[in-house]
Amino acid sequence: MPDALDPTPYDALLLLSFGGPEGPDDVVPFLENVTRGRGIPKERLKEVGQHYFLFGGVSPINAQNRALLDALRKDFAGHGLDLPVYWGNRNWAPYLTDTLREMVADGRRRVLVLATSAYASYSGCRQYRENLADALAALEAEGLEPPRIDKLRHYFNHPGFVEPMIDGVLRSLADLPEDVRAGAHIAFTTHSIPTSAADTSGPVEAHGEGGAYVEQHLDVARLIADAVRERTGIDHPWRLVYQSRSGAPHIPWLEPDICDHLEERHAAGVPAVVMAPIGFVSDHMEVLYDLDTEATAKAGELGLPVRRSATVGADPRFAAAVRELIVERAAVERGQDTAPCALGALGPSHHVCPVGCCPARAPRPAAAGADSPYA
Repeated sequence: MPDALDPTPYDALLLLSFGGPEGPDDVVPFLENVTRGRGIPKERLKEVGQHYFLFGGVSPINAQNRALLDALRKDFAGHGLDLPVYWGNRNWAPYLTDTLREMVADGRRRVLVLATSAYASYSGCRQYRENLADALAALEAEGLEPPRIDKLRHYFNHPGFVEPMIDGVLRSLADLPEDVRAGAHIAFTTHSIPTSAADTSGPVEAHGEGGAYVEQHLDVARLIADAVRERTGIDHPWRLVYQSRSGAPHIPWLEPDICDHLEERHAAGVPAVVMAPIGFVSDHMEVLYDLDTEATAKAGELGLPVRRSATVGADPRFAAAVRELIVERAAVERGQDTAPCALGALGPSHHVCPVGCCPARAPRPAAAGADSPYA
C-alpha cells in the first residue's frame, strides 16, 4: 500500500461543473436555468437548443464528468489519498445545492472545490463562487450549518493539464496528410467572452487589455507550441482564437472567431490547420458543435484539411494533477511550506481569490475567496 497522503483539514472534494441536458425534454429547462434573469423567450431557447437536439438532446459533459469522477477516485485510492469525491452542477442535476446538502448530511465540514474551468474569468471562476455562495445561503435558510469551502487554484499551467494537450496536438499533426503536415498552422481555441470581462479578469494587478484570461491562454499556447517544436523539429505557426460567442452583437467580444480565422488562414495559403481547444477541460457541447460540426464544415467548404486535438478529459495525468493540488492546498492550510508545480512564465496561481478578482457587473456574494461571507 502507498504511504497515506494527508488531506487534513479537508474531508471531501467537490467536483463543480456547468451541467447539461440528458435528453430532449431537458434542453429548454436547462437553457432556462442557464439564462435565468435575462428574459429570453422560450421560443428563442428552442432555437438555441438546436445544437443539443443535433446530439439527441444530450450534452456530453455529464458523461465526461462521470468519467473524471471515476479517474479521480481510482487515482486517490491508488496513491493513498483518503478523500471522498462528490459532484454538483450549476445548471442541471446533480444540482450544487442538493450535493452540498448531501455532504452536510454525511458530516463533511471542510470542502475543497475543483471547478471544471482552468482559467481566470468571471464566468470561469467568480460565477462558480457566486453559485457556491447561493447554495450555502440556501442551506442556512434550511437551518443547516454550511461547510467551509475553499477552491483549488487555477490549474491552466499545471503539467498534468498541459502535457495531455501537447500529446493531443502531436497526434492531430501526425494524422494530417504528410504533404500538408509540416506547414500546418495551430489554432489554439478558447471560449470568447466580452472584452470588458477579459480586461478585468484575474487579480486587480492583472487587469488591462485581455487581463489574466488572455495572458494565461497565451502562456499555455506557447508552452504547447514550444513542446511541439522540440519534439518534431518543426516550428508551426500558431494563434490564439475564440469560439462560442453569444450575446448582443453590439457588445465587443474577444476575436478572431475560429471560422473567420480558418477563412483568413486559407486565403493566406496555409495548407492545413490543427484546432486545439485549450480553453476546455472536456469535449462538451462547445467543442462538439462549434469545432467538430461548425468549424469543420467551414473548413470543408474551403477545402482546408483540419484536425481537432483532444481535450484533457479524464486523462490519468489530470487526475494526478488534481491529487497534487489537493495535497498542496492542504499543506498550505496547515501552515507548511510547499513547492507549487507550474509550467510557463506566469507561475502558480493564487490559492485564494483576492478582493476585486474577476468582478461581476452587479456585485453579489461569492464564497471561497478573500471576500467570502462564509470564511
